[in-house]
Amino acid sequence: MILTQILQPTCIKVPLEGSDKEAVITELIDVLAANDYLLDRNVVLESVLLREQTRSTGIGSGIAIPHGKCGGVKELVMAIGITAQPIDFDSIDNRPVKIVVLLASPLDRTGPHIQALARISRLMLDDGFKTKLEQAATAEEVYTLISSKEHE
Repeated sequence: MILTQILQPTCIKVPLEGSDKEAVITELIDVLAANDYLLDRNVVLESVLLREQTRSTGIGSGIAIPHGKCGGVKELVMAIGITAQPIDFDSIDNRPVKIVVLLASPLDRTGPHIQALARISRLMLDDGFKTKLEQAATAEEVYTLISSKEHE
């Protein structure tokens, strides 16, 4: 799976304005809604927040991948945000988060959802790439970094 087939440059926000987990999740969902990628914003928000209550999606190393499966989308959608200041995300390593990658997918499309989660996780294993993302000043820079990394 190539993430830039899912991620659109207009669905990247740098910097995120929120200062807590729920605020940045809501902010990224609003970015998707503003780009007409959601059938029902509130259903998607509820799905992602419910998943987050079950177990934090702060995967460690300054990264969070909030996600949900619901009827509020017709296909897998993705938004990325970089925070200005690290925020608490109840991560498994107790470290704050700077990179937030949000995914939402339909209930009946588990395969692409899992593939996207795995692809994001693999990309973020590269510390040099992750550092460049954290330091990106614009949405265009984030998109270019991801696109270049995927075509290595």
